[in-house]
Amino acid sequence: MRIINIESVDDERVAAYVSLTEAQLRNRLEPEKGIFIAESPKVIDRALAAGCEPVSLLVEESWLAGMQDMFDRIDKRWGKDVPVYVASPAQLKKLTGYRLHRGALAAMRRWKLPTVRELCKDARRIAVMENIVDHTNVGALMRSAAALDVDAVLVTPSCGDPLYRRAARVSMGTVFQVPWTRIDAETLDSNTETIQNSTPATSNNIEINNRLDISNNDNDSAPVIAENSDKADGNLQIQTTRNPDSHNRHTKEEDRKYWPVRGLKELNDLGFTTVAMALTDDSISLDELTRRLNNKAQEPDHIDKLALVFGTEGDGLSHRTIANTDLTVKIPMSNGVDSLNVAASSAVAFYATRARRN
Repeated sequence: MRIINIESVDDERVAAYVSLTEAQLRNRLEPEKGIFIAESPKVIDRALAAGCEPVSLLVEESWLAGMQDMFDRIDKRWGKDVPVYVASPAQLKKLTGYRLHRGALAAMRRWKLPTVRELCKDARRIAVMENIVDHTNVGALMRSAAALDVDAVLVTPSCGDPLYRRAARVSMGTVFQVPWTRIDAETLDSNTETIQNSTPATSNNIEINNRLDISNNDNDSAPVIAENSDKADGNLQIQTTRNPDSHNRHTKEEDRKYWPVRGLKELNDLGFTTVAMALTDDSISLDELTRRLNNKAQEPDHIDKLALVFGTEGDGLSHRTIANTDLTVKIPMSNGVDSLNVAASSAVAFYATRARRN
């Protein structure tokens, strides 16, 4: 690693840290050329273990010694030219807009996301996040998915980015351990036809109305690191864009192209029973869902491959999604409570539907 001390955040070598928002780090047309930010040594370590390539690091000076093993591993795999910019706590606070308690940030390269078919071909149980916009919830769901053996996660076009700094931090880096992809034109099977008004024959349903007051006081919009210029000196090149939309955030019209009808049809084609987590008049209970998962394969209502679909904060799942899933399921509750936050509901559902071990 090349250790580079900076005297001021005005240093041109870290200009990209203060010039771009996280949304601008993403490359809309070529996602694999974009950058994401990993925050904290634990998250950075898990990203490295998953094979994510570091572009640079920004480290509080007191954390240098404790990160030496990580630096050695980076040197061994990616060479010794990856720069480590070192700053004081006061400088980093000015740079990021808040006290960086976790000691380090890293700019890392994004990768090309797999197709839905590639991701799900060997999966038995997957989760789908429909337009979950709070990154804390995105990260929490990914962490629960990793802890409770969910095989893969899909995110709809307008869902929050699992690689967003706050989401990755809340996930404790498990976002790099759970296979995931986004449902869009690049990842859906080109042979999957869009059906305008398709309602499955089965209309039993599962939802938890995922209500949450959305707040973001973590200053995630603070400017951070930009894309590597591939220059020998390791400086980062600023490639600003005036379009605040990222490569993985689409308009509502584009959403409707790929989700829910086309995306759900592809999951059905792959053999999944799609389950909307929703509170409706014909919702079956989570207990009934687990009974169908664990009964004998020859039973007519047996479920082999399961896709659990979770909705956005406040409004829950869309009516179109509920209409087009195979089942709707609710979690039985007491004391007049009719819903759980999506992070809590997903953990409950993942635990209940986990594979039974002998």
